[in-house]
Amino acid sequence: MKPLAENGLPRAQVTATFDSEAASYDRLVGASPGYHDHLRLSARRLGLTGRGAGLRILDAGCGTGASTAALLGVLPEAEITAFDGSAAMLAQARRKQWPPKVRFVHSTIEDLEGSGIRGPFDAVLAAYLIRNLADPDTQLRKLRALLRPGAPIALHEYSVADSRRARIVWHVVCAAIIIPLGKVTTGDATLYRHLRRSVLGFDGIRALTRRLGDAGFTGAHAETMPGWQRGIGHTVVGTRPLETP
Repeated sequence: MKPLAENGLPRAQVTATFDSEAASYDRLVGASPGYHDHLRLSARRLGLTGRGAGLRILDAGCGTGASTAALLGVLPEAEITAFDGSAAMLAQARRKQWPPKVRFVHSTIEDLEGSGIRGPFDAVLAAYLIRNLADPDTQLRKLRALLRPGAPIALHEYSVADSRRARIVWHVVCAAIIIPLGKVTTGDATLYRHLRRSVLGFDGIRALTRRLGDAGFTGAHAETMPGWQRGIGHTVVGTRPLETP
């Protein structure tokens, strides 16, 4: 598939905007019903069993560590490497209490080769990352290469293009809650206006599932979230084949 067009802020400005909003980000997402529960649901949808002992998990685009905490909630004994391109978001993550097997790396996915992160990993969780990339196809192939053969990836994303109802609900929630709350809390709603536009311009869930398959993952399929995010929030799961051409 072709790379995504820019549906919101340019890639570099997205990172800078996350930097500027990092201090208030946890408070805002914490006000979203189900936000942390949904991340844990996507972590469970990786399909890994047990407590994660001996597993290496990559948290791609970890932000302030909400997705990292979700992985720990499901796989408390796993070794987790989490990276993000926003230094300020990563600083917020590092201020929290983590077990010794969690480490944070400052890197964009585009510059991952120079970050010191090395595979193979036993799973990847990428929450709210793919929608913000200029060339998601290249980066999905990069994530596939970091997985061991047979290992899963889960994309945790908003996607509304395939559902008129979902688009209407998304418009209403953004206009009535997300953007005003962001403005009141931070004094600047730039990031939250970007959120609305980028979701509206993003892949439909069928296209995102195909995109994962086109990047070389097998068994790509999607499941939605419960509650108000039904048809809006999704997990798209695929597997690196046992033999990759």
